[in-house]
Amino acid sequence: MESTETQAAAPEAEPEASPRQTTPFLVLQFFIFPMAIVAVCVTVFVIFGLIASEGKGARAYLDEVRTGSANRRWQAAFELSKVLQARKDPSLAEPGFADELVRVFNGAGADDPRVRRYLALALGRLGDKRAVPALVQAADPRGDTPADPDTQVYAVWALGAIGDPEAIPSLVTLAGSEDAGLRKAAVHALGSFPDDAARTALLTAVNDPVEDVRWNAAVALARRRDPAAAPVLLQMMDRRHLATIADLTGEQREEAVQQAVQAAGVVPDPALRSALEGLRDSDPSMKVRAAARAALEGPQP
Repeated sequence: MESTETQAAAPEAEPEASPRQTTPFLVLQFFIFPMAIVAVCVTVFVIFGLIASEGKGARAYLDEVRTGSANRRWQAAFELSKVLQARKDPSLAEPGFADELVRVFNGAGADDPRVRRYLALALGRLGDKRAVPALVQAADPRGDTPADPDTQVYAVWALGAIGDPEAIPSLVTLAGSEDAGLRKAAVHALGSFPDDAARTALLTAVNDPVEDVRWNAAVALARRRDPAAAPVLLQMMDRRHLATIADLTGEQREEAVQQAVQAAGVVPDPALRSALEGLRDSDPSMKVRAAARAALEGPQP
């Protein structure tokens, strides 16, 4: 079972971001190194990485994406996404920066896939609507364009972060994809849009055969204060129901309950309020009890 709803959080460096582990990450799991050597190597890498990156801004990283070595380009793209997340670089306000970033993104199709993934992350964090056509193409490739599912997921997240209605048709299409990871990402992104077409797709997704997709759909509907989210949110808050899901870890069960609690607080449904009161009073987790109390005491729908 994949992790539950990603919320407003962006995809992160491999592995938090992506709903699937990439091949290089999987391969590395089969190599065993003495822990002392690993510790030394990691320390050296971090120290030199900090020295190398100190003082760099968005434009410097973008230049490295264009001209750096094969291994450096994806690292620079990732660092660029972090700079954009902080939003402190004055170059972000320059009129041509967004266009330049889009051009680099479009030109990276034959590069290491991680370059485009992190550039998509950067575009989502930049939040400029000029990136939407390029991200739509990456999220829902047409014609002979090869599809990389992980890049699609990053692009889908970016489209949800930007929130431009131009993305809705593609996101609705992807919400019906055969790939459960894409469905999950698209459903989460659709929660950013008040459009009727987005709601229709979410109402379909809330009955998806895959648990993660249903949960994302319910949380997305809750963001709209839509009572249609209630049945699935109640399941997510029911520990007995969660215990019947064989491939769900204890940590994932806890996450599901907490996400449902946070979402349920704004949905106008008496059954949800009753469930929140029960969790507040008797759930075994102090975090869940605190979250339920906050949901009940917060702004009411």
